[in-house]
Amino acid sequence: MLSNIHPYLTGDLLRHLDAMGHGDTVVLADAHFPGARLAPRLLDSPGVTTPDLVTAIRTVLPLDNPAVRLMTAPEGRLPVQDELVAAAGVSPQEVSELHRVAFYEAAAGAFLIVRTGEARPYGNIILSKGVVTTPHPEGH
Repeated sequence: MLSNIHPYLTGDLLRHLDAMGHGDTVVLADAHFPGARLAPRLLDSPGVTTPDLVTAIRTVLPLDNPAVRLMTAPEGRLPVQDELVAAAGVSPQEVSELHRVAFYEAAAGAFLIVRTGEARPYGNIILSKGVVTTPHPEGH
């Protein structure tokens, strides 16, 4: 275990997030998501909800613009989707929505898909990695 690293951020997950470049995307998906069919890289986090994993990932991952995409639910924005937006730390106006087929197409092009234990349908989100800035040591 490491200091100041959220316990949901496993070594494999951190390795993949670190390898992502500016503009690469990560899909955080519910347990129903066809990740094995779509993913070039797939990780499973079965004991975690999607909003909780988004919260953990946002401690180490800056967002690009557009930052967040959700899958459109037929009945409108669902509570799990509101939780995802809040966990991502963006306003609802900064979120775009994709219909299921378009979401799956975007997911297939993602750098990484992480399937969670989220049982609620439409608990899926795509995050786009921004530029990581690091402080410069004094004198450099």
